[in-house]
Amino acid sequence: MISQACIQINNLTKRYFASKEDSLKQVSLNINAGEKFGILGPNGAGKTTLISILCGIIQSTGGSVKYFEQGKEVSLKTFRKKTGFVPQEYAFYQELTPNQNLEYFGALYNLSKKEINSRTEKLLSLLGLSKVSDKKVQTFSGGMKRRINLAIGIIHKPTILFLDEPTVGVDVQSKNAIIGFLNELNKEGTTIIYTSHHISEAEEFCNYIALLDHGKLIACDSLTNLLNLHESSGLKSLFINLTGEDYRDNV
Repeated sequence: MISQACIQINNLTKRYFASKEDSLKQVSLNINAGEKFGILGPNGAGKTTLISILCGIIQSTGGSVKYFEQGKEVSLKTFRKKTGFVPQEYAFYQELTPNQNLEYFGALYNLSKKEINSRTEKLLSLLGLSKVSDKKVQTFSGGMKRRINLAIGIIHKPTILFLDEPTVGVDVQSKNAIIGFLNELNKEGTTIIYTSHHISEAEEFCNYIALLDHGKLIACDSLTNLLNLHESSGLKSLFINLTGEDYRDNV
């Protein structure tokens, strides 16, 4: 089966106001439907900037992004209706319960009351949150909050899901549960575009990798092809070989 592109990125450039350097520098790549596509790189590489542009949150300075559904080009407005976004920051109301949060965000997606109730019950069950559905989210652990973040991002059944550090700060059990749930979503046909600092997690989860450094795309291929091409034993060694060992936490 020939893979169909869902996003085509051509010479994408971004320079923030008052900045002397581009955060993205002529990045070009395709993301195909059904992939688990990892966008990786050191701090300041441009990962969040790229995802923010693809989601329509910010505008690029130059280049273009084209969106497709079943092989036909569509507008960003049409594409966004099929898109879910789970940010690194918590994107819910801490003083509300899971039921109340999902009811609110479901209504923003114009879901019916029946659809909201059905999806809420199913998602909270799948994510192990049914027993706390009427407790305020502010009392939850980090892992539970991450799962609420995820539930909100997918309540409208998106076919494209953007994830920015979806497992940051959670325990091993919660991380495994989240990744397992995402794998099931992908098997059902959801395209997942993922960024994380957890290299071992990305290696286990993603089947396609785009590696950014200093705003430039320095590698993009299937994980298997990249490891073979660079004669690397794993994604961690490939990452270090291509980006170096210098500190990046001052970026």
